[in-house]
Amino acid sequence: MDRKDLEARLIDFSIRIIDLCQCCEFNEFTHHLSKQIVRSSSSSALNYGEAQSAESRADFAHKLSLVLKELRETNINLIIIDKSGICRQKESIADLLNESNELVAIFQKSVTTLNKGRKKQQ
Repeated sequence: MDRKDLEARLIDFSIRIIDLCQCCEFNEFTHHLSKQIVRSSSSSALNYGEAQSAESRADFAHKLSLVLKELRETNINLIIIDKSGICRQKESIADLLNESNELVAIFQKSVTTLNKGRKKQQ
């Protein structure tokens, strides 16, 4: 998968999160979780964009680790939304959880590989 495909996938994921939040019944709980999940999912895409102009391999690894952190936060928010039942879009949530798990796996592998390479250089 090339950079543009992964970037598009992160952007689409963030947009799908926004769509999910718009379908949820509004109350104080959905408002709180919606703000958090939109922020973390969009942050993963934005941090990936920043990583593309990293100043060094270490900077690139750091920025990818931020992407991973935000994706994990998004994943946990999706689980909370799913288990709490505050949003009735079960099929959408399941699809988003699947995508979230795949993205976490991709970035976990990338960060692990980059960190192994850095340790060998030291």
